[in-house]
Amino acid sequence: MSRKAHVVVVGNEKGGTGKSTVSMHLIVGLLGQGLSVGSIDIDARQATLSRYIQNRKGRKDAATLGLRVPDHVSLPPTADREADEKRLTEAVRLLGAVHDVVVIDTPGSDHYLSRLGHSFADTLITPLNDSLIDLDVLARVDPETMRILRPSHYSEMVWETKKTRAVRGEKAVVDWIVLRNRLAHLDARNKQAMEKLLGDLSKRIGFRVAPGLGERVIYRSLFLEGLTLLDLREGIPGFELSMSNIAARQELRNLMEATGLAKLAKAD
Repeated sequence: MSRKAHVVVVGNEKGGTGKSTVSMHLIVGLLGQGLSVGSIDIDARQATLSRYIQNRKGRKDAATLGLRVPDHVSLPPTADREADEKRLTEAVRLLGAVHDVVVIDTPGSDHYLSRLGHSFADTLITPLNDSLIDLDVLARVDPETMRILRPSHYSEMVWETKKTRAVRGEKAVVDWIVLRNRLAHLDARNKQAMEKLLGDLSKRIGFRVAPGLGERVIYRSLFLEGLTLLDLREGIPGFELSMSNIAARQELRNLMEATGLAKLAKAD
């Protein structure tokens, strides 16, 4: 009997929020728990996740280090929208039949493949730079009263994809998690404002808020080397287990716990 994977979509219509970094770390974290993972990259312009995985596969010491990689599919769009949507649907079906989890990385824009990809989500993870500017993708805020006026375009798109699921005969309930990334850049006043606004908005449109990944230079270096925080150990040149790196690994553990994805391995 074929199994149906748990589909995790990492999405936000704004670029530069760390979607691919979060995707790669979630993938390696799930693989490390013994789960079988497929991944799909539909971010054609950046293709960061695909390059990240290529960097990982291309390491000469990949086998020595025991670096696990997902069953990866890259799906850049073509001029044929209908064919593109069929390819994505088929990729989700095929990967979902043989893996425990499928992780989909989406572009930082409103795109038909991104909307379709969102409609497959059992868990939707939205990394959000912890700033009032980035909050605009989720909600319009009155600058004078600091109250939410209405949900914004991305929130409305998520709502529409739930309808798409219902049309396909699937449960419309999606565990939507907003990750507050890069907390270090906020002053106390802005941080409090974000906490209040996200708390109010989460009740209004139905998502959970979880701590994300901090602003750390190491993520750029890890990308080029095809590594994640979970791979760091003694003996890898240029990557010592400093206190900062250990703190970053704890952030990742907290993220895995907060998303509830760690439970998938226990249930398997």
